[in-house]
Amino acid sequence: MTRTAAQPVVVVRMADAGDLYMSWRWEGDVGPGGVSMLPGAAIDEVVARLAAALPEPGAAGGLERALTSGDFATLETEYVLARDLSRALFPAGLAEQLAHLHGQGIRPLIRLQPAPRVAQVPWEILAPAPELRLLDLADLSLLAPASIVGAPGRTVRGWAEHQHLPLVAILDPRIPGFRADSALGSVLGRMDTPSALTERITEYVAQQRFTPELASPFDAFRRTDLDRDWLSTALRKGASRLLYVGHVTAAAPESGQSENAELHLTCGADATGFAPATRTHRPLSAKDFLLGTHTLTPEPAAGKDLWPIPSRVALIACESGGDLRFTEALGLTAAMIAAGAQLVTATRWPLPTDLAFQRFADTTARPLLDTICAVDTAHEQPDPVATLLTWQRARLDSWRTSGRIEHSPILWSALATIST
Repeated sequence: MTRTAAQPVVVVRMADAGDLYMSWRWEGDVGPGGVSMLPGAAIDEVVARLAAALPEPGAAGGLERALTSGDFATLETEYVLARDLSRALFPAGLAEQLAHLHGQGIRPLIRLQPAPRVAQVPWEILAPAPELRLLDLADLSLLAPASIVGAPGRTVRGWAEHQHLPLVAILDPRIPGFRADSALGSVLGRMDTPSALTERITEYVAQQRFTPELASPFDAFRRTDLDRDWLSTALRKGASRLLYVGHVTAAAPESGQSENAELHLTCGADATGFAPATRTHRPLSAKDFLLGTHTLTPEPAAGKDLWPIPSRVALIACESGGDLRFTEALGLTAAMIAAGAQLVTATRWPLPTDLAFQRFADTTARPLLDTICAVDTAHEQPDPVATLLTWQRARLDSWRTSGRIEHSPILWSALATIST
């Protein structure tokens, strides 16, 4: 299948009112739009099954269950879940249009704005027909909130003019007050042997495109000096991308306060910020990115001035895209876009670490490390959405042929790319 020069784009929007109302519109009127009402009871049932299949790192047995007996643990049960998600959530009229384009060898782009109720749905794996997933038919990205994109004073940092600047990378930072095996401990484990990721870091260093400065690629991991002040300095010097791999604490959807989502750097408890300190550590919250030091210091600075976010951002951490579950999305992904990003790749749910795969699923594979490399590779390309979807389709093919847990969508379909 080839990608056409003028890729058709369909914009899909949802509204939650007991039942779920979905509309779609083809840009340029290249096809008829439509509206569909999807019964809420069926959606609630299948979304609850999805939630039960996801990892719960903080619950007893929550990771082992997801990797060994949950719906994502076998090809057969995962397919049934994907099929039932498709039946409940994908309108027949739109599916028919996509199938028609597929028959012509055309891959459209779906730009999706999900309702909070279905924010954790991995749309890419929906199975509208046997042996056919949505990512076989189309590329997909999520729409950034229009209120954020069109906010007065937002400064957009385009990729074309900034791609030569350094990558700012925060890779598994050491959180003050937390041991490596604790709740906010290491997500990558020991990174003291060569890997695809250290090879990539070596290439960036050789190109003088990596921040922080390193004596060795292994020095990029478990650092203690990557706090909010360091991040501010690095970003204000200019950056092409931000890559964060570590911990995010998502705000609970029932709180209604998505701005309380927290990014964990190496900040001590004495750091200035809105998030409460935990032990000897103060997280950097979405509220900090949005408000800066407003009301916190005598001469406050705006968040977008303290942390001018580059064109592309990857937040590889547990539920880093959790603000999508809120009616008013003001979490970390929205904060990145408000401060200048054009594209953010985040995650819909908690991620199993490589250690979890190895401990509970009898494998020596490192699927989380592979995922980080895939996202990093995609964010260097002219079309990161299509590049990442190509990798995900390869992962799906491996899952279909091997059924091995390291290829399961439990990890790679957690990724969601939000674009402006």
